[in-house]
Amino acid sequence: MNEFAPGSERCTHRLTRRTPTAYHRAMDYVFLGGTGIRVSELCFGTMSFGGDADEATSALLYARCREAGVNFFDTADVYAGGASERILGKLMAHERDQLVIASKAYFPTGKGPNDRGSSRYHLTRTVEASLRRLGTDRLDILYLHYFDARTDLEETLRGVELLVQQGKILHPAVSNWSAWQTVQALGIEQQHGWAKLACHQPMYNLVKRQAEVEILPMAAAMGLGVCPYSPLGGGLLSGKYVASGAEADAGRLRANPMYASRYKDPREHQTAEAFAKFASDRGLHPVSLAVRWVGTHPAVVCPILGARNVEQLDPALESVKLAMSPELRAEVSALSPTPPLATDRAEEASGQGYGAR
Repeated sequence: MNEFAPGSERCTHRLTRRTPTAYHRAMDYVFLGGTGIRVSELCFGTMSFGGDADEATSALLYARCREAGVNFFDTADVYAGGASERILGKLMAHERDQLVIASKAYFPTGKGPNDRGSSRYHLTRTVEASLRRLGTDRLDILYLHYFDARTDLEETLRGVELLVQQGKILHPAVSNWSAWQTVQALGIEQQHGWAKLACHQPMYNLVKRQAEVEILPMAAAMGLGVCPYSPLGGGLLSGKYVASGAEADAGRLRANPMYASRYKDPREHQTAEAFAKFASDRGLHPVSLAVRWVGTHPAVVCPILGARNVEQLDPALESVKLAMSPELRAEVSALSPTPPLATDRAEEASGQGYGAR
């Protein structure tokens, strides 16, 4: 049986330890992999800063997160053409050393032929630009935003190590990498004695559960923290798309072609409808429930929240107050298909194989 499957001993232990029967009254702080850094059990992603959220709204979102106890903020060099980093830099200037700041590099930041990728050439330049926009001397976490198949992996990691030695980043990390790519990187780092990857940032939510197959078990086995993005499935699990209306018509899944393509499978929308009804029947806010479901997976450190305004943000922050029992988690999980094991030996998950050790 998969030790991370809902109802397993490993999963039950984690849920019992982190989600008591009484409601949380304050934000918890958890260790980020093996770094020794304690981060809030929710991270806020600032992709909306400078885009869907203007500077004034961004300030309100930041203040609400800090009021709730969030100390972990995630951005990227490509968000709003760099405006996200600039706005976050202004907002955090008075308390930089109280925060854990993550940014990313890989996607195009200009029109030049080398303004993209994970070459040492590009990483050096884009990290320095991020530091200028953020007004800080270091990134606590640098995610390689995507796997660069055109650059030798050892070359990429040598460039990252140079940035670590220069003090420009403290911990390297990866986002949107497969399990095998991540383990290959860990092996190269270990061989050279370079800084180890600290965490992995995959997509993970109730309708996108592929991370459960290899990424989450790999991260747990290798001691990596996991900070999943899109716990609401681009808003699909917020409940607003179930009924027609102005809010649904203006949502990301309608207005953004990338998200519309990502969540175009009718089965995902059927799951979202069933989830919205499930939450309503139990008097739970779907946003709180969706975020909490992601956050209570035993391999997850903290989900990354996103919001365009405080009204969207509040129920996500309230998720820490939701007592997620093993039974409730199993009921929510049953609303979407459990992905097959990496080996496709389905009988092993049901206990009908040759037997466990």
